[in-house]
Amino acid sequence: MATEPDAQIVDIDVSAEMESSFLEYAYSVIYSRALPDARDGLKPVQRRIVYTMGDMGLRPDRAHVKSSRVVGEVMGKYHPHGDSAIYDALVRMAQSFSLRLPLVDGHGNFGSLDDGPAASRYTEARLAPGAMAMIADLGEDVVEFVPNYDNKLQQPSVLPAAVPALLVNGASGIAVGMATNMAPHNLIEVISAAKHLLHHPQATLDELMRFVPGPDLPGGGKIVGLDGIKQAYETGRGAFKTRATTKIEKVTPRRQGIVVTELPYLVGPEKVIEKIKDGVSARKLEGISAVTDLTDRHHGTRLVIEIKNGFNPEAVLERLYKVTPLEESFSMNNVALVDGQPRTLGLKELLKVWVDHRLDVVRRRSSFRLAARKDRLHLVDGLLIAILDIDDVIQIIRTSDDAASAKQRLMTAFDLSEIQSEYILELRLRRLTKFSRLELENEKAQLLAEIAELEEILASDRVLRDVVGREMDVAASEHGTPRRTILLADAGAPAVSAAVGSAPSSKTPALSMEIEDTPCFALLSATGLIARTSDDSDIAREGRRSAHDVLRALIPASARADIGVITSTGRLHRLSLLDVPTLAPSAEPPSLGGGVPISELLTLDKGEDVVTIVPLGSESPLALGTAHGVVKRVTPGDEPSKEVWEVIGLKDGDTVVGAGIASDESEMVFVSTTAQLLHFSAAGVRPQGRAGGGIAGINLGDGASVLFFGVLAPDAPEPMVVTISGPSSALPGTTPGSAKVTPFTEYPGKGRATGGVRAHRFLKGEDALLLAYVGPSPARATSGAGQAVDLPEEHGRRDGSGTPLAAPVLGIG
Repeated sequence: MATEPDAQIVDIDVSAEMESSFLEYAYSVIYSRALPDARDGLKPVQRRIVYTMGDMGLRPDRAHVKSSRVVGEVMGKYHPHGDSAIYDALVRMAQSFSLRLPLVDGHGNFGSLDDGPAASRYTEARLAPGAMAMIADLGEDVVEFVPNYDNKLQQPSVLPAAVPALLVNGASGIAVGMATNMAPHNLIEVISAAKHLLHHPQATLDELMRFVPGPDLPGGGKIVGLDGIKQAYETGRGAFKTRATTKIEKVTPRRQGIVVTELPYLVGPEKVIEKIKDGVSARKLEGISAVTDLTDRHHGTRLVIEIKNGFNPEAVLERLYKVTPLEESFSMNNVALVDGQPRTLGLKELLKVWVDHRLDVVRRRSSFRLAARKDRLHLVDGLLIAILDIDDVIQIIRTSDDAASAKQRLMTAFDLSEIQSEYILELRLRRLTKFSRLELENEKAQLLAEIAELEEILASDRVLRDVVGREMDVAASEHGTPRRTILLADAGAPAVSAAVGSAPSSKTPALSMEIEDTPCFALLSATGLIARTSDDSDIAREGRRSAHDVLRALIPASARADIGVITSTGRLHRLSLLDVPTLAPSAEPPSLGGGVPISELLTLDKGEDVVTIVPLGSESPLALGTAHGVVKRVTPGDEPSKEVWEVIGLKDGDTVVGAGIASDESEMVFVSTTAQLLHFSAAGVRPQGRAGGGIAGINLGDGASVLFFGVLAPDAPEPMVVTISGPSSALPGTTPGSAKVTPFTEYPGKGRATGGVRAHRFLKGEDALLLAYVGPSPARATSGAGQAVDLPEEHGRRDGSGTPLAAPVLGIG
C-alpha cells in the first residue's frame, strides 16, 4: 500500500496504551466527576453550579431565573460536559427529599420520588439560604482558585463551606473501581459534634456519637438497628435498615388499615404500591383489600393500605416490611477526596477534615482582613495629614506642572508614601469638611480595634478556635432543623403500638396473620355507638360503665362471630364483629369514644332505627315487644343465611321498642307511657315462626303506647326500675323531668295481656313517662351531650312521684 512521503508509522504496545488510557479515564472520573471533596462535600459539578449561581447574583432575596440559563453559564465557563448532567445535579440540590439541606431553591416541577423533573426550560432556580453559607467570604482569599478548562477564568478548588455539607446531605457516586454512598445527617447534631472535636481534638468515637447518634433522613421514617451505624462510624463502612412510619387506624367504618406517613429514604409511594400489587398477585401478601395513595405536596405522604376483615393488621404490617420497600437496607460507604486522594473515612475523620478546613478558612480570612485593614489605615493616616494642612496641600497641587510632580512634592513635603499621595490627589473637595475629619478619626479608631482583634486571632490558636466555634453556632441556628428520623436499637418484640412497628425475629414468635376467635363482649351505647372488648377478661365483663356514655346492651360473643341488630321495623341485620372496632383494655372505666355509630355499619331504610343487639344461634327464643303492646318469641334456630330478614310481622303504625333472648324462666317487662308496668313469665308466650305477628302482651289504655320492653334473665343481679316523667307535649331531650328509682321486687307480677300496676305518680304539669328502664343495677343516665346525669337515691314506693333532675336524660343503661 502506498503511503505519503512525510507519513510515519509508530508501533505501540496495545496493552500499554490501554492501561495508560484507562488510568487517565479512571483518574478523571474519580477526581473530576464521581467523588465529593471531604471539605465542602461537593462534587466538581455541584461546586461549579453553586459558584456560578453566586457569581450571577442569584441570592435567596433575588428573583428566580430559568434553569437553562444557569446550566448554560456553568457549561460554558467551567463544566464542559453535557447539559443534562449539569441539570440533573442542579435538580438534586433542589430536592428536599434528596438532601437534608437543599442548596438550590427551585421554582416549578423539580420532580418527586416517583417522577422526574420538568425540562430546564420550564423550571427556575436561585440559591437557597444554605448555599449562601457554602460560598460566604469567598472573595477574601479563603480558598485556592484554579484555572478553568480553557485557562481563561478562575474557579475555586473548594468552597469555604460554613456548614458540613458532606455529612448533612450525604453523597452517592460510582467511580472506576470505587463508589461512595453516604447517609444524610442532622445539621445541629453534626455541628455539635464538630464543636466538641474542635475544642477536644482527642475525643473518642463514643463521645462524638453522643452528639450524632445516627443518620437523619430527609423523609423521616425509622432506622432499625444501630450496630451497623457504629461500624460505619468506626470504619467508614456499615449498613442499617430504614423503615416507614406507620400507624394502624380505622380507615372505613367497617375496616382497619395501615396508614403510611413517612417512607424510607428515596422510596416513593408508587414503588410501594407496585410491590404490594406484585406481592398480592404472587400470594406473598394476604389480608390486603385495597391501597390508596393520598399523597400530595401540601399534606405530605399518606398511603392507606386497607386490611381485610379477619386479618391482624400488625401481622400484615410485618409481612409488608419483608416483601415491600416499606423496609429498605442502606449501605454506608464513606469514600471522599482528602488532599486529592480517595479515602474511606469514619465519623471522626469526616468531622476532623471539615473542622481543619474551617480553621484554615478563618485563618486565611483573618489574614486577608488584617492586610486590608492595615492598607486602609495607611490611607486614613495620609488623609488626616492632608486635611490638617489642607491649604499647603492645595497650594502644592496648584503650583505643580503635572500630577507626577504634584505627587512627588507631596511625598517630600509631608513625608507621605506614594500610595498616600496618589489617594490625596484623587480626593474630592466635599471630603474637606470638618465632619469628614471626624469620620476619619472614628474610622481610624475602629480600624485599630479591628487590627488588634485580627492579630489576636492569628496569634492564638485558642482564640481562632473560639471564632470558628461561634460561627458554627450561627450556622446551626440559621439552618438547623429538628431531627426527623427515629432511631431504634433493634426490631425487638412484635409491635405493641402502631407507632413503633417491628419485625419478628428468632427470639419472638411471628404474629398470627388472622385475628383469633377469642371470647369478647359486644357493647351498644345509648348514643348508638358500637364496639367490642378485646377479650372476655375485659373490664366490660364486670359491668362497669362508660366514662361518658351508658350501655344499652352488652352481649357475650367472640371476635369472629356474627351478632344480630334488631331495628324498629322488625328486621334483624346480621353484623360481623370483625367490622366492629376493639376497645383497648384499661384500668379506667371504658369509654365508647373508640366505637363507631352502628348506623354506619348497616344499610337502614328511611325511618328505621336500631333498637338493640342480640346474639345469634341462641338455644332460647328471641323475644320482641312493640309500641302497640304486642309480644312475640321467635322459634330458636329459625335464622336464614341472609344479611337481613324480618323477625316479626308488624301492623301499620307499630314499631319494635325492645328485644332480648328469653328462656322460659325469664321475665318479660312492659312499661307504658301512662306509667303502667307489667311483667310476666316468658313461658306464657309460645314461640312462633319469623312471619308470625305475635300476641297481646299488655293491655293499653286510650292514647297509651309501650315506652319500654325488656327481658330479665332469672339470674339478673338486683334488677331495678327507673322511670322519668314529664309533660307529653315537650320535645324529646328538652325537659329534665323527674326520676324515680325503685327495686324491681316492689312490682308484683300479673298475667299477660293485663294492664299491670302503677309505676309512677305524676306531679303537677306531668302527664306521661318520658323514659323507662328495667334491668340490672346500678343504673346510669346520660344526657344528649354525652354527660353523666345523676339519678336520685333508690326508694321502695313503686307508685311514688319522682325527684326533679338537673338535666334532660337521653338514655339509661
